[in-house]
Amino acid sequence: MKQNRFIWSLIGKIFYPHFKAKSYINSTLLKFVFWQKILGINRKTPWPVHFTSKVICPEKIQNDNGFRAPGYAMGCYIDGRNGIIIESGSIVGPKVSIISQNHNKSDYSRFDTSNSIIIRKNSWLACGCTILAGVELGEHTIVAAGAVVTKSFVEGNCILAGNPAKKIKDIPPYNI
Repeated sequence: MKQNRFIWSLIGKIFYPHFKAKSYINSTLLKFVFWQKILGINRKTPWPVHFTSKVICPEKIQNDNGFRAPGYAMGCYIDGRNGIIIESGSIVGPKVSIISQNHNKSDYSRFDTSNSIIIRKNSWLACGCTILAGVELGEHTIVAAGAVVTKSFVEGNCILAGNPAKKIKDIPPYNI
């Protein structure tokens, strides 16, 4: 534990000064620093990102997650051009796509503006799911693997699945 704090105090302050989560394994953190800060993959992203993930416009992504950062898992695609807010306790699994911007239907060279994507506290985005522009997920929403969320589910405490995603089950509030 002391060694972990030492690594974070040394590496965290230098490479990720605004990132608060301390749950990374030292060897993983060192790999992220190598790929991200030395080789330049996702260099402008101010939190640790796996080298196979892609983060666009990290400056428009509000990451209040105290556990793990979006893009930590392999193969994520996170496009923040219209804004993304991820609240604390939320988990973004591998190969998740969070896409805040759509092409204009009349001119594919232009992009439409929309509301920011909002992922409320203690939500879980499982492997391979997709969250599209303007979606808001309520607290403690679980998005099943492979689901495509095209509309908001603000009530929370539920499981979403399918394409397009539908609520398949209510669940009790998150146990903090």
